[in-house]
Amino acid sequence: MERIGLTYNTEKEQIVISEYGRCIQEMIKKLPEIEDRQQRTEAARYIISVMVQMNPQVKESSDWEHKLWDHLYMISGYALDLDSPFAPPAPAVRRSKPQHIGYQNNHIKYGHYGQYIVKMIEAASLEEDEEMREALAHSIANQMKRNYLEWNKNVVNDQVILDDLRTISGGRLMISEEKLNSTSEILGKAQPQPKQQQGQPKKKKKKVPNLKANMNNPNNPAYKKRMQQLGKL
Repeated sequence: MERIGLTYNTEKEQIVISEYGRCIQEMIKKLPEIEDRQQRTEAARYIISVMVQMNPQVKESSDWEHKLWDHLYMISGYALDLDSPFAPPAPAVRRSKPQHIGYQNNHIKYGHYGQYIVKMIEAASLEEDEEMREALAHSIANQMKRNYLEWNKNVVNDQVILDDLRTISGGRLMISEEKLNSTSEILGKAQPQPKQQQGQPKKKKKKVPNLKANMNNPNNPAYKKRMQQLGKL
């Protein structure tokens, strides 16, 4: 059944560059219908100005005008014959795909610590100096606990951290549980202030003397001195 006066966007041509919208694309598609080359170029320049209004952030780049003319040719399907200030782009550049960078195939058993933690443990386990190795183990264990808390901020068992450290290092890095920082220190939480014990008297605030009221007191020596200076006594 043919529908009159109603067309869905899904039935229309796909938008080439979505930043400019369908109206700009339809305007560009109408350019080849203008027979006069000079008028066609002037119409293209007007469309370029509208494209700037539709996508003003394009001006942030130094070659923004060149980019707009390239977008004009791309949207038209490289079928425009204009007096452009720039050479039209080659269609092959648009269709070419970038080289695939590939994916890493590293299988990390302790993913919640991260790959760099595992490498740090392997490097620290090769340290011959026992004191230095223990210092490195302490620093790495606290970082392992910090990374663990990124996954689970509610529950963390220090013994699990130490067991994983010993397993990954092959038994070369071992520290006691007491040397790990507390969860509040790692997360940067402020320690709760101690509450005032019941029955303990509150400190009274010192009363600040009201100098203005004292100056109006006839029994105040400062009041008498001031009156003498004014010649009223």
